[in-house]
Amino acid sequence: MSIFRRFWQSPTRKDCAINFAVLGVFALIIIGVVLGTVLPRRSNTLHLESESLDLASTLAELSDVFSSTSDSSSETSKPSFTDYFDDEDDVSVSVPSITSTAPTASSKTVASVTSTSEMETESKVSSEESSSDLSSSESHETIATENNPYYTAERALWGLTYSPYNTDGSCPDLATVTSQLQKVAGVTSNIRLYSTDCSQLRNALQAISSSNLNLGIHAGLWISDGESRMQSDLDEFIAAAKQYDSSLIKGLSVGNEDLSKGMSESTLIGYINQVRARLQSEGLGHIPVYATEQDALFSQSLAAACDLVQINVHTIFDSAFTSIDASVQSVINRVNTVKANAAKGKLVRVGETGWASAGNTGPSPLTLANEILYVQKFRCAARKSGLEYFYFEAKDALWKQGQAVSEQNFGIFSAQYTPKFDFLDLSSC
Repeated sequence: MSIFRRFWQSPTRKDCAINFAVLGVFALIIIGVVLGTVLPRRSNTLHLESESLDLASTLAELSDVFSSTSDSSSETSKPSFTDYFDDEDDVSVSVPSITSTAPTASSKTVASVTSTSEMETESKVSSEESSSDLSSSESHETIATENNPYYTAERALWGLTYSPYNTDGSCPDLATVTSQLQKVAGVTSNIRLYSTDCSQLRNALQAISSSNLNLGIHAGLWISDGESRMQSDLDEFIAAAKQYDSSLIKGLSVGNEDLSKGMSESTLIGYINQVRARLQSEGLGHIPVYATEQDALFSQSLAAACDLVQINVHTIFDSAFTSIDASVQSVINRVNTVKANAAKGKLVRVGETGWASAGNTGPSPLTLANEILYVQKFRCAARKSGLEYFYFEAKDALWKQGQAVSEQNFGIFSAQYTPKFDFLDLSSC
């Protein structure tokens, strides 16, 4: 304060100059202190704000990339198994034991991008998705490879009947069933079983689950040996369905051609109603229940008792033969007759049709060449008609010892599960 008094009170110029000089020095000191304190703080603030803006920009770009990836993934997601009554050709694709005599089956995307970073990211995502799809296809779809000659360009057949018994009629183990179904899964997405003996339903369920096979099971109960056998099969069916994933089971046939074996229609209908009631009480009422009979024996009454109509149609036993084309068309015509006269709007599915590669059933020439021709032409005719079917059968049934040669040679695989012909022949119509 004495400095300021001298400034105001000094009458001389010299004193005024001195006072201004001193005041200037103090002013510079004060300004220096202020600037030294404030500017660094402001500089730090600006630096932090800049970093915040850079971080926000980076997060925004990452958000756009992940959003794009999510959309792309959503667009390329694949459906799961089809419903029980899917009319599409392709469904909707690299297992304790009950001992019993094996039953005889039948007698018959390009997206636009705004930056190099986004382009590289989308390219990477697309590459990963493509790699994932290929891996899935090689395991479940049907891609032909040197290591798996059983796979075709697509699953050629809607369904295939499957009897797992060894050549001597004994029961196969889980490893055998798994190996067989891995090959079958390259040809079809549906298998039909005739019984639950030899733990075949349990083994099939475990094989499909453990190997992640794209196969649906259409199970069966063997009733030709009486009600006690039916109850045994039914008990095993329920136990297996509860132990494993019951959604893999697409239906349950009560018997196979039992009317032609002498069973009355009323008895068969009674069995169907009994099985359906039991499944409902066990929490398995979602599984369709039906009979499988020869087309000529499927009445309106039997159809009314079934959730769907499944018929076996074998033109190989016809009394006359004209051509493979005519034999195939005859199957389609007989299916249409059942639709018109018995089904009354219910789904009609072929439970069996096929052609033997050897033997004699009458005028139909049973050769491997004709078997190949029949399966090729029938597959295309069924696809054109939107017909669901099970081709008869997976492997040659040498376990049917003592039966006709033709009955042992319907398979598309040999008894050792090697293809009897090139399945790539079935890849187009």
